[in-house]
Amino acid sequence: MRFSLIICTYMRPKPLLDLLQSVKIQTVYPTEILIVDGSTNEETNTMLHQNHFDALKYFKVEDQDRGLTKQRNFGIRNVGVEIDVVCFLDDDTILDPKYFEEIEKAYQLYPDALGVGGYISNESQWHYVGNDYQHNITEYYYDGWMKKDGSRFVLRKQLGLDSDCKPGFLPTFSHGRSVGFLPPSGKIYEVEQLMGGVSSFRKAVFEKFQFSTYFVGYGLYEDADFTLRLSKVGKLYVNTAAQLGHFHDSSGRPNYYRYGKMVVRNGWYVWRVKHSYPSLGAQLKWHTITLLLLFIRFVNVLTTTKRKDSFFEFSGRLVGWFSLLLNKPTLPKN
Repeated sequence: MRFSLIICTYMRPKPLLDLLQSVKIQTVYPTEILIVDGSTNEETNTMLHQNHFDALKYFKVEDQDRGLTKQRNFGIRNVGVEIDVVCFLDDDTILDPKYFEEIEKAYQLYPDALGVGGYISNESQWHYVGNDYQHNITEYYYDGWMKKDGSRFVLRKQLGLDSDCKPGFLPTFSHGRSVGFLPPSGKIYEVEQLMGGVSSFRKAVFEKFQFSTYFVGYGLYEDADFTLRLSKVGKLYVNTAAQLGHFHDSSGRPNYYRYGKMVVRNGWYVWRVKHSYPSLGAQLKWHTITLLLLFIRFVNVLTTTKRKDSFFEFSGRLVGWFSLLLNKPTLPKN
Protein backbone atom coordinates (compact mmCIF):
# COMPACT_ATOMS: atom_id res chain seq x y z
CA MET A 1 0.00 0.00 0.00
CA ARG A 2 1.41 3.38 -1.02
CA PHE A 3 0.69 6.02 1.57
CA SER A 4 1.52 9.63 2.23
CA LEU A 5 2.12 11.02 5.72
CA ILE A 6 1.08 14.65 6.17
CA ILE A 7 2.28 16.45 9.31
CA CYS A 8 0.95 19.97 9.80
CA THR A 9 3.14 21.88 12.23
CA TYR A 10 3.36 25.29 13.86
CA MET A 11 6.32 26.47 15.95
CA ARG A 12 7.22 23.01 17.27
CA PRO A 13 10.61 21.96 15.83
CA LYS A 14 11.63 19.76 18.79
CA PRO A 15 8.38 17.72 19.06
CA LEU A 16 8.38 17.36 15.27
CA LEU A 17 11.92 15.98 15.32
CA ASP A 18 10.92 13.45 18.00
CA LEU A 19 8.00 12.32 15.84
CA LEU A 20 10.12 11.97 12.71
CA GLN A 21 12.69 9.90 14.63
CA SER A 22 9.86 7.47 15.51
CA VAL A 23 8.76 7.39 11.86
CA LYS A 24 12.32 6.53 10.86
CA ILE A 25 12.21 3.19 12.71
CA GLN A 26 8.80 2.05 11.44
CA THR A 27 8.47 -1.50 10.12
CA VAL A 28 6.53 0.04 7.21
CA TYR A 29 7.86 3.39 6.00
CA PRO A 30 5.68 6.01 4.26
CA THR A 31 5.96 6.40 0.51
CA GLU A 32 6.29 10.14 1.13
CA ILE A 33 6.30 12.51 4.10
CA LEU A 34 4.88 16.01 3.64
CA ILE A 35 5.71 18.62 6.29
CA VAL A 36 3.34 21.59 6.01
CA ASP A 37 4.83 24.31 8.19
CA GLY A 38 2.82 27.34 9.26
CA SER A 39 5.55 28.68 11.55
CA THR A 40 6.41 32.38 11.51
CA ASN A 41 10.13 31.66 11.99
CA GLU A 42 12.71 29.38 10.32
CA GLU A 43 13.44 27.04 13.23
CA THR A 44 11.53 24.07 11.78
CA ASN A 45 13.14 24.51 8.36
CA THR A 46 16.58 24.69 9.99
CA MET A 47 15.93 21.53 12.02
CA LEU A 48 14.94 19.60 8.90
CA HIS A 49 18.07 20.70 7.07
CA GLN A 50 20.14 19.40 9.97
CA ASN A 51 18.39 15.98 10.05
CA HIS A 52 17.81 13.76 7.04
CA PHE A 53 14.63 11.73 6.55
CA ASP A 54 13.94 9.71 3.42
CA ALA A 55 11.12 10.78 1.07
CA LEU A 56 10.49 14.00 3.01
CA LYS A 57 9.09 17.10 1.28
CA TYR A 58 8.95 20.43 3.10
CA PHE A 59 6.39 23.19 2.45
CA LYS A 60 6.40 26.57 4.20
CA VAL A 61 2.94 28.15 3.87
CA GLU A 62 1.94 31.80 4.00
CA ASP A 63 -1.00 33.45 5.76
CA GLN A 64 -3.61 32.30 3.23
CA ASP A 65 -2.79 28.64 3.95
CA ARG A 66 -1.90 28.91 7.65
CA GLY A 67 -4.08 27.11 10.22
CA LEU A 68 -4.69 23.40 10.79
CA THR A 69 -7.52 22.78 8.32
CA LYS A 70 -5.98 24.98 5.63
CA GLN A 71 -2.60 23.28 6.05
CA ARG A 72 -4.21 19.85 5.80
CA ASN A 73 -6.01 20.83 2.61
CA PHE A 74 -2.73 22.25 1.28
CA GLY A 75 -0.98 18.96 2.01
CA ILE A 76 -3.73 16.97 0.30
CA ARG A 77 -3.30 19.06 -2.86
CA ASN A 78 0.40 18.13 -2.93
CA VAL A 79 0.06 14.37 -2.37
CA GLY A 80 1.65 12.18 -5.06
CA VAL A 81 -0.61 10.83 -7.80
CA GLU A 82 0.35 7.22 -6.99
CA ILE A 83 -0.76 7.40 -3.33
CA ASP A 84 -3.52 5.10 -2.02
CA VAL A 85 -3.91 6.32 1.58
CA VAL A 86 -3.24 9.69 3.23
CA CYS A 87 -2.20 9.63 6.90
CA PHE A 88 -2.26 12.57 9.32
CA LEU A 89 -0.32 12.86 12.56
CA ASP A 90 -0.13 15.64 15.14
CA ASP A 91 3.37 17.03 15.47
CA ASP A 92 3.55 16.16 19.19
CA THR A 93 3.00 12.41 18.84
CA ILE A 94 5.52 9.54 18.95
CA LEU A 95 4.78 6.25 17.18
CA ASP A 96 5.22 2.67 18.26
CA PRO A 97 7.40 0.88 15.65
CA LYS A 98 4.48 -1.01 14.08
CA TYR A 99 2.05 1.92 13.81
CA PHE A 100 1.88 2.07 10.01
CA GLU A 101 2.01 -1.71 9.70
CA GLU A 102 -1.15 -1.93 11.82
CA ILE A 103 -2.89 0.88 9.90
CA GLU A 104 -2.18 -0.97 6.65
CA LYS A 105 -3.44 -4.23 8.18
CA ALA A 106 -6.78 -2.62 9.05
CA TYR A 107 -7.33 -1.55 5.44
CA GLN A 108 -6.57 -5.10 4.30
CA LEU A 109 -8.99 -6.62 6.83
CA TYR A 110 -11.72 -4.06 6.11
CA PRO A 111 -11.62 -3.18 2.40
CA ASP A 112 -14.78 -1.08 2.86
CA ALA A 113 -12.91 1.33 5.16
CA LEU A 114 -12.83 4.96 4.04
CA GLY A 115 -10.67 5.81 7.01
CA VAL A 116 -8.67 4.15 9.80
CA GLY A 117 -7.53 5.77 13.03
CA GLY A 118 -4.70 4.93 15.36
CA TYR A 119 -4.85 4.59 19.12
CA ILE A 120 -3.34 6.93 21.74
CA SER A 121 -1.93 4.63 24.42
CA ASN A 122 -0.52 7.01 27.03
CA GLU A 123 -3.57 8.97 28.17
CA SER A 124 -5.54 6.39 30.19
CA GLN A 125 -4.76 3.54 32.59
CA TRP A 126 -6.90 0.58 31.53
CA HIS A 127 -7.20 -2.81 33.29
CA TYR A 128 -8.52 -6.00 31.75
CA VAL A 129 -11.22 -7.33 34.10
CA GLY A 130 -13.17 -9.79 31.92
CA ASN A 131 -16.76 -9.94 30.76
CA ASP A 132 -18.37 -10.59 34.15
CA TYR A 133 -16.96 -7.58 35.98
CA GLN A 134 -19.50 -5.53 37.96
CA HIS A 135 -18.32 -1.93 37.68
CA ASN A 136 -19.44 0.96 39.87
CA ILE A 137 -20.38 4.53 38.98
CA THR A 138 -16.81 5.83 39.33
CA GLU A 139 -15.54 3.37 36.69
CA TYR A 140 -15.90 3.14 32.94
CA TYR A 141 -16.25 -0.37 31.51
CA TYR A 142 -16.15 -1.46 27.87
CA ASP A 143 -15.50 -4.80 26.16
CA GLY A 144 -13.93 -6.45 29.21
CA TRP A 145 -11.73 -3.46 30.12
CA MET A 146 -12.10 -0.93 32.92
CA LYS A 147 -10.61 2.43 33.86
CA LYS A 148 -11.44 5.14 36.37
CA ASP A 149 -14.00 7.50 34.88
CA GLY A 150 -13.44 11.25 34.85
CA SER A 151 -15.25 13.31 37.47
CA ARG A 152 -17.22 15.10 34.77
CA PHE A 153 -18.61 11.84 33.43
CA VAL A 154 -19.33 10.55 36.93
CA LEU A 155 -21.41 13.66 37.62
CA ARG A 156 -23.16 13.31 34.27
CA LYS A 157 -24.03 9.69 35.10
CA GLN A 158 -25.46 10.79 38.44
CA LEU A 159 -27.63 13.35 36.65
CA GLY A 160 -28.72 10.98 33.86
CA LEU A 161 -26.73 12.91 31.24
CA ASP A 162 -24.17 10.31 30.15
CA SER A 163 -23.74 9.37 26.49
CA ASP A 164 -26.16 6.74 25.21
CA CYS A 165 -23.85 5.67 22.35
CA LYS A 166 -20.74 3.54 21.94
CA PRO A 167 -17.38 5.38 22.00
CA GLY A 168 -16.73 7.17 18.73
CA PHE A 169 -20.42 7.79 17.98
CA LEU A 170 -22.25 11.10 18.50
CA PRO A 171 -25.54 11.10 20.46
CA THR A 172 -28.45 13.22 19.24
CA PHE A 173 -27.57 15.67 22.05
CA SER A 174 -23.82 15.50 21.24
CA HIS A 175 -21.37 15.38 24.21
CA GLY A 176 -20.53 11.74 23.48
CA ARG A 177 -17.51 9.67 24.43
CA SER A 178 -14.62 9.92 21.99
CA VAL A 179 -12.57 7.05 20.57
CA GLY A 180 -10.32 7.64 23.60
CA PHE A 181 -12.85 5.55 25.52
CA LEU A 182 -12.06 2.47 23.44
CA PRO A 183 -9.80 0.06 25.37
CA PRO A 184 -6.32 -1.11 24.28
CA SER A 185 -7.70 -4.53 23.36
CA GLY A 186 -5.82 -4.83 20.08
CA LYS A 187 -9.18 -5.07 18.29
CA ILE A 188 -10.51 -2.99 15.41
CA TYR A 189 -13.70 -1.08 16.22
CA GLU A 190 -16.14 0.62 13.86
CA VAL A 191 -16.72 4.30 14.70
CA GLU A 192 -18.10 7.45 13.07
CA GLN A 193 -15.46 9.80 14.48
CA LEU A 194 -11.68 9.74 14.30
CA MET A 195 -9.10 11.94 16.01
CA GLY A 196 -7.58 13.99 13.21
CA GLY A 197 -4.06 13.88 14.60
CA VAL A 198 -3.98 10.05 14.47
CA SER A 199 -6.03 9.39 11.36
CA SER A 200 -5.78 8.12 7.79
CA PHE A 201 -8.11 8.13 4.79
CA ARG A 202 -8.24 6.66 1.33
CA LYS A 203 -7.00 9.27 -1.10
CA ALA A 204 -10.18 8.97 -3.17
CA VAL A 205 -12.12 10.46 -0.22
CA PHE A 206 -10.62 13.88 -0.94
CA GLU A 207 -12.19 14.05 -4.37
CA LYS A 208 -15.44 15.01 -2.59
CA PHE A 209 -14.45 15.90 0.99
CA GLN A 210 -12.20 18.57 2.46
CA PHE A 211 -11.48 19.81 5.95
CA SER A 212 -13.78 22.74 6.68
CA THR A 213 -12.13 26.16 6.86
CA TYR A 214 -14.79 27.17 9.39
CA PHE A 215 -12.25 25.87 11.91
CA VAL A 216 -9.65 28.62 11.53
CA GLY A 217 -6.28 28.61 13.28
CA TYR A 218 -6.01 25.92 15.96
CA GLY A 219 -8.99 24.08 14.48
CA LEU A 220 -10.63 22.56 17.56
CA TYR A 221 -13.08 19.74 16.60
CA GLU A 222 -12.23 19.98 12.90
CA ASP A 223 -11.61 16.22 12.94
CA ALA A 224 -15.05 15.48 14.37
CA ASP A 225 -16.68 17.62 11.69
CA PHE A 226 -14.77 15.94 8.85
CA THR A 227 -15.23 12.35 9.98
CA LEU A 228 -18.89 12.75 10.97
CA ARG A 229 -19.61 14.02 7.45
CA LEU A 230 -17.56 11.20 5.94
CA SER A 231 -19.24 8.51 8.05
CA LYS A 232 -22.55 9.33 6.39
CA VAL A 233 -21.25 7.75 3.16
CA GLY A 234 -18.93 4.97 4.36
CA LYS A 235 -17.22 3.06 7.16
CA LEU A 236 -14.56 4.29 9.58
CA TYR A 237 -12.53 2.18 12.00
CA VAL A 238 -10.03 2.51 14.84
CA ASN A 239 -7.28 -0.10 15.11
CA THR A 240 -6.29 -0.17 18.80
CA ALA A 241 -3.14 -2.11 17.86
CA ALA A 242 -1.85 0.92 15.90
CA GLN A 243 -0.51 2.68 18.97
CA LEU A 244 1.29 5.95 19.61
CA GLY A 245 1.88 8.40 22.42
CA HIS A 246 0.46 11.92 22.43
CA PHE A 247 2.67 14.32 24.36
CA HIS A 248 0.67 17.54 24.44
CA ASP A 249 2.95 20.47 23.71
CA SER A 250 1.73 23.87 24.88
CA SER A 251 3.48 25.82 22.12
CA GLY A 252 1.21 26.84 19.26
CA ARG A 253 -1.99 26.53 21.33
CA PRO A 254 -4.52 29.37 21.70
CA ASN A 255 -4.97 31.20 25.00
CA TYR A 256 -7.46 29.72 27.46
CA TYR A 257 -10.16 32.31 26.79
CA ARG A 258 -10.16 31.62 23.04
CA TYR A 259 -9.98 27.88 23.72
CA GLY A 260 -13.03 28.01 26.02
CA LYS A 261 -15.02 29.97 23.48
CA MET A 262 -14.08 27.51 20.72
CA VAL A 263 -15.12 24.53 22.87
CA VAL A 264 -18.69 25.83 22.99
CA ARG A 265 -19.12 27.38 19.55
CA ASN A 266 -17.25 24.68 17.62
CA GLY A 267 -19.00 22.01 19.69
CA TRP A 268 -22.38 23.47 18.72
CA TYR A 269 -21.34 23.61 15.05
CA VAL A 270 -20.23 19.95 14.94
CA TRP A 271 -23.41 18.84 16.71
CA ARG A 272 -25.69 20.66 14.28
CA VAL A 273 -23.77 19.52 11.19
CA LYS A 274 -24.41 15.92 12.30
CA HIS A 275 -27.93 16.43 13.70
CA SER A 276 -29.48 19.29 11.73
CA TYR A 277 -32.88 19.12 13.42
CA PRO A 278 -32.45 17.77 16.98
CA SER A 279 -35.53 17.27 19.12
CA LEU A 280 -36.40 19.72 21.86
CA GLY A 281 -35.24 17.14 24.41
CA ALA A 282 -31.87 16.77 22.66
CA GLN A 283 -31.45 20.55 22.55
CA LEU A 284 -32.23 20.81 26.25
CA LYS A 285 -29.66 18.10 27.03
CA TRP A 286 -26.98 19.81 24.93
CA HIS A 287 -27.41 23.12 26.74
CA THR A 288 -27.67 21.45 30.15
CA ILE A 289 -24.40 19.54 29.68
CA THR A 290 -22.67 22.62 28.22
CA LEU A 291 -23.67 24.70 31.26
CA LEU A 292 -22.72 21.87 33.62
CA LEU A 293 -19.21 21.69 32.12
CA LEU A 294 -19.02 25.47 32.30
CA PHE A 295 -19.91 25.36 36.00
CA ILE A 296 -17.28 22.65 36.65
CA ARG A 297 -14.64 24.87 35.03
CA PHE A 298 -15.72 27.72 37.32
CA VAL A 299 -15.34 25.46 40.37
CA ASN A 300 -11.81 24.67 39.14
CA VAL A 301 -10.99 28.34 39.68
CA LEU A 302 -11.42 27.68 43.40
CA THR A 303 -10.04 24.15 43.63
CA THR A 304 -6.97 23.95 41.36
CA THR A 305 -3.56 25.58 41.33
CA LYS A 306 -4.07 26.83 37.76
CA ARG A 307 -6.74 29.30 38.80
CA LYS A 308 -5.95 31.91 36.16
CA ASP A 309 -6.14 29.37 33.32
CA SER A 310 -9.40 27.95 34.68
CA PHE A 311 -10.94 31.42 34.99
CA PHE A 312 -10.07 32.41 31.43
CA GLU A 313 -11.39 29.12 30.03
CA PHE A 314 -14.59 29.52 32.09
CA SER A 315 -14.97 33.07 30.77
CA GLY A 316 -14.48 31.90 27.19
CA ARG A 317 -17.06 29.13 27.61
CA LEU A 318 -19.55 31.57 29.14
CA VAL A 319 -19.10 34.15 26.37
CA GLY A 320 -19.28 31.36 23.79
CA TRP A 321 -22.59 30.11 25.19
CA PHE A 322 -24.17 33.57 25.32
CA SER A 323 -22.94 34.26 21.79
CA LEU A 324 -25.04 31.34 20.54
CA LEU A 325 -28.17 33.23 21.61
CA LEU A 326 -27.25 36.20 19.41
CA ASN A 327 -24.94 34.91 16.68
CA LYS A 328 -24.95 31.20 15.93
CA PRO A 329 -22.26 29.79 13.56
CA THR A 330 -23.40 29.58 9.94
CA LEU A 331 -24.00 25.95 9.04
CA PRO A 332 -22.99 24.60 5.60
CA LYS A 333 -25.75 24.14 3.05
CA ASN A 334 -26.41 20.48 2.29
